Amino acid sequence: MTLEEKTAQLVGYWLDQNGVVAPMQGEMAAAQDGSTLADITRHGLGQFTRVYGTRPVEPDERAAWLWAEQRRLKRETRLGIPALVHEECLTGLAAWKAATFPTPLAWGAAFDPDLVEQVGTAIGDSMRRLGVHQGLAPVLDVIRDPRWGRVDECIGEDPYLVGTVGTAYVRGLQSAGVDATLKHFLGYSASQAGRNHAPVHAGPREVADVFLPPFEMALRDGGARSVMNSYAEVDGVPVAADPELLTGLLRDRLGFDGTVVADYFSVAFLEVMHGVAADRGEAAALALAAGIDVELPTGDAYLAPLVERVRSGAVDEAVVDRAVLRVLRQKERLGLLDPDVFEDDAPTGIDLDTPRHQALARQLAARSLVLLRNEAGGGGAAAAADDASVDGGGAPVADGAPVLPIRAGSSVAVIGPNADRAEALQGCYSFANHVLAAHPDLPLGFAIPTVREALADALGHAAVRFAGGCAVTGDDRSGIADAVAVARASDVAVVVVGDQAGLFGRGTVGEGNDTDSLDLPGVQRELVEAVVATGTPTVVVLLTGRPYAVGWALDGLGARPAAVVQAFFPGEGGGLAIADLLTGVTAPSGRLPVSLPRAAGAQPYTYLHPRLGGPSDVTSADSTPVRPFGFGLGYTTFAYEDLTVDDSVATGGSFTVCVTVRNTGDRDGEDVVQLYGHDVAASVTRPLVQLLGYTRVAVPAGATVRVRFDVPVQRFAFSDRALRRVVEPGDVQVWVASHAAASRPGGTVHTDGIVAVGRGAGPAQLPGSATERAVVRVTGPVREVLPTDRRTVTARVA
Repeated sequence: MTLEEKTAQLVGYWLDQNGVVAPMQGEMAAAQDGSTLADITRHGLGQFTRVYGTRPVEPDERAAWLWAEQRRLKRETRLGIPALVHEECLTGLAAWKAATFPTPLAWGAAFDPDLVEQVGTAIGDSMRRLGVHQGLAPVLDVIRDPRWGRVDECIGEDPYLVGTVGTAYVRGLQSAGVDATLKHFLGYSASQAGRNHAPVHAGPREVADVFLPPFEMALRDGGARSVMNSYAEVDGVPVAADPELLTGLLRDRLGFDGTVVADYFSVAFLEVMHGVAADRGEAAALALAAGIDVELPTGDAYLAPLVERVRSGAVDEAVVDRAVLRVLRQKERLGLLDPDVFEDDAPTGIDLDTPRHQALARQLAARSLVLLRNEAGGGGAAAAADDASVDGGGAPVADGAPVLPIRAGSSVAVIGPNADRAEALQGCYSFANHVLAAHPDLPLGFAIPTVREALADALGHAAVRFAGGCAVTGDDRSGIADAVAVARASDVAVVVVGDQAGLFGRGTVGEGNDTDSLDLPGVQRELVEAVVATGTPTVVVLLTGRPYAVGWALDGLGARPAAVVQAFFPGEGGGLAIADLLTGVTAPSGRLPVSLPRAAGAQPYTYLHPRLGGPSDVTSADSTPVRPFGFGLGYTTFAYEDLTVDDSVATGGSFTVCVTVRNTGDRDGEDVVQLYGHDVAASVTRPLVQLLGYTRVAVPAGATVRVRFDVPVQRFAFSDRALRRVVEPGDVQVWVASHAAASRPGGTVHTDGIVAVGRGAGPAQLPGSATERAVVRVTGPVREVLPTDRRTVTARVA
């Protein structure tokens, strides 16, 4: 291979680069030169960038073009190597007319890796049929600050939850023959003050114990074949130029042997954003040496600037060869070097939203919905029922009965800026909000019933009245009066509020849409409060991409909504799933994958905090969340009984936990059984509460099931003072609970009068159940964790 042929394999080409779907895209677009595609690819090409996902294209037509173009590369370039094709696939294939699944934060809320794996397989099947080889998902960043705009792309705040769910998606996607790409390696979500691309100030222990484990699980347990770097710098060193992370940690320690691809323009950003390179050539040298094999989306640095550096002797060609060999191995494994590849006919009659896609999207959406509150009546505003302006509404739900599920025959006011917008159901990386927003004259291309439409179908169109009330953003209150009138004329009001996902200022959440406030955007809170004040029992549905500070709706003084449902961008089946939940066709079983914040000023926050990370007598500030990690109500209740745990375990062994789950209500239900632990005394501070494992179980009304967890003691491992990941001997506590707060130590922790812990200003009591804590004695010497050690907890119904 000539040097030009080598570097051509290390870059992408963005055929339809327009709009704004990547940071600084407009500024970087001029770098693509060459008058024709044949001229641009005369030395070959590594990857095609988003040929289906940059603008609306008919799947059949673009597939025909792609097959022809791949044949041209085979026949008209000297080496005859086709290009690898990559696409975004975080909420489904990001292409026109393709199914849109729930956003990853909803994956976390579902606590159902098996279902996420099925979704990944369905997405991968669509991509492979279109000739796509690599998907830029999943995102394995662990949430640290909900002000960060990219929270909706993340799975949760717990590394184990992120790792298990993310690994399941990897398995599903790759089972279809599409390489998954883990992103963003490493520490991206810890950006300062929740600002995109901002510096990360994380110590090596936090990096190793919080941000790294999901990647390790997806690589070692899921076999992920590609990794994408983070845009951020960690302690002053941009990840794209850090060989300690991209080679020393990723390859030497974790044993990764696949390809590392650059997040879009991040090689050039070493010059124009970070200022650690004087020009594109130096940026290329730094990134290549660090371990980035492929520059995406285009060859801003890895073509002429890199060639010049190699020929001048500034860069050893062996470093180029190392990356080229990795790329060619990937292409060989994917079949791109087979003689008959792309010699068949291009697919036709392509359906990217089959009944299978639709069923999976609806099922995952249903399992992701989190019921935060469900009380009786109108939330304390019953006096409004005597208002002479009330016309036919205000019918009581039932004496003392929760407002949900909505009773048959009820008239329902559907209100709010997100009640009748399909875009409000979809995340930032959906095609609708990522690309189609720039093409307002084109339809979505698939069915996606809104909450209003789904409720009208479920209850009858005559039973449903609608008023928008206000927009997601802005201060226009002129529609609130109409919303109030509609609510007063109805038995129940459903107010759907929240976010609009988008990119770089085109929305309230999503990439580049960070916030300094965790209040609901615009005047949406005023809308909710005005509807509640009518006395009509009010259900608030939060269609959002981040958790907001809504303590006023859950625990505030005075009138409150009777029920609150959290829906993290549930996708094309979300409207139907919400209607099913509200009408009782299904029961809520989602759990919070991230704590519901008290206020923006309490961030960053994680439930995985040590003793002094929570409220105490040495600070007047309180970070206690309004609702904790793992919280979620249902239409029945569960109790945990008869906890049995092995007395002891060796530092290299595993132990068994068994618990009886009792459905104490009169309705069948599914519970997410959560196993928690605490290391009582360790050589470094440890969290007071740590999720060890979890499982979903179906329990009939009044029945019990016995659940058995097999727990590798490695779940208690951490980085010691020498930064070795170890299991130490000593006592650990283990218990089963409904959520993280149900597992908190009770009473006061005595520390010679210096601090009293556990006295937060949060709700005095939350619904939920927990067993007593059992003590397991970990015996033997300190043991360093090995790559072959089991990382996951297994659970089964005994």
